[in-house]
Amino acid sequence: MTVNQIQVHVENIKCGGCEKSIVKGLSAIEGISNISIDRDQQLVSVDADESVRMALVSKLKSMGYPEHGSVSGLDAGLANAKSFVSCAIGRVS
Repeated sequence: MTVNQIQVHVENIKCGGCEKSIVKGLSAIEGISNISIDRDQQLVSVDADESVRMALVSKLKSMGYPEHGSVSGLDAGLANAKSFVSCAIGRVS
């Protein structure tokens, strides 16, 4: 297994609560370490093997932070709603 830095441009990162939720959610995926988030760039970076990328993108999407340009219309609205829930959970945890 080769560890590389994987970067995913996402949508909907609004605040520190969002960031906390993302870190907590991604920490549950085996093989991911050094999670960092650049809110201004809407960029999530992790150290992981490239084989983990699909699980990473899927987890982000399920929490309301889809890869930039990957959803539109109703799906984009749903992702945005999910991100508000993740954000709220991150603020209180």
